[in-house]
Amino acid sequence: MLRRPLVPLWIARPSRFAGLNVRDGWLVVVALVGLLLATLLVFATPVPAAATEGARATDGQTDIALYDGIVEAVRHGASYYPAAIDAMRAGDYPLRPFVTVRLPTLAVVEAALPGPVVLMLLDLLAATVVVAWWVRLRGVFTRLPPRIVAMMLLAAGLIPFVQPSLSAFHEIWAGLLLALSLALYRSRDPLPAIAIGLAAAVIRETAGLYLIVMLAMALVEGRGREVIGWAIACVLLAVVLALHAHAVAAFVRPLDPVSPGWSGQLGFGFFVRTMTLSTGLALLPMWLAAPLVGLSLFGWAAWHTGLGLRIVVLLSGYTLVLSVFGRLDTFYWGLLIAPVLLVGLIFVPDALRDLSSAVFDRRRITVKRIVR
Repeated sequence: MLRRPLVPLWIARPSRFAGLNVRDGWLVVVALVGLLLATLLVFATPVPAAATEGARATDGQTDIALYDGIVEAVRHGASYYPAAIDAMRAGDYPLRPFVTVRLPTLAVVEAALPGPVVLMLLDLLAATVVVAWWVRLRGVFTRLPPRIVAMMLLAAGLIPFVQPSLSAFHEIWAGLLLALSLALYRSRDPLPAIAIGLAAAVIRETAGLYLIVMLAMALVEGRGREVIGWAIACVLLAVVLALHAHAVAAFVRPLDPVSPGWSGQLGFGFFVRTMTLSTGLALLPMWLAAPLVGLSLFGWAAWHTGLGLRIVVLLSGYTLVLSVFGRLDTFYWGLLIAPVLLVGLIFVPDALRDLSSAVFDRRRITVKRIVR
């Protein structure tokens, strides 16, 4: 007996859960319920004290003020490393290990441009992300309305990324570039996605996880040419970090503060918290925002394409990083994946309908062979 195929509600192709047998359907339902219940762990997670300021505060100074000050110092002729380290030392920021000092890429570029031009470029990048995803989702939906809803969800994820006060914040630019890289990714021509992903990583090295995930997925899928591209990007990032470590070491003193480390172990609830703070979900009550984070992950898992699978693995990777290594004052790491997260909600209606069909629908097509 064969299960009667169902016509998708919004998406052009059936979801990943279409055609599941009853046992597998119930397994997915249990996993979904567990995921939604896990999002409620957010209520056991402290709210970052600097959440309303966009960064950690030390003696009245925020990370945003720190980065703005470094850009202004470089703009007025200072070299990046002395300016950055002096500013961090004055604010009692940790200077060891070397990754506590940001890569110079963003500050040097912004210092070379007038302030209004920087803001214009930020808005242009955000608009490019929207256009790229509009094109990427062409053909994914059977009608125009769900495609428009997808863009609205993308816009909700971009709310923090168009705030002028955050233009010197590294995660803002890196997060937009990662979203653009995902939208441009094509297995037949991965070079644009690789180049933009590398650009994000040399602005904020924590975006290097994206390069690693894409490399791993290319390996699993047996895409040799693509593997080489992502591997080269990883090597280039490693070289940049080595040079950065050497430059920082020349200015750091033995008595400079050391980072408390990255082993917050705040759990899945902290990931949910970071996502609500990093998207338009911050405007909703937590009892509603938290489950929407879980449904977004579920929706991406339902998109039955290679890119959908890569996004699920990427989100899972950053979920693990934030849950295990994140601290309350590093909640802004979530900005790296915030732009695309909520778009996953657009796949939820089809996914839930296919699951309910697998679990409850007993209609079958019986194929009989008649011999005369």
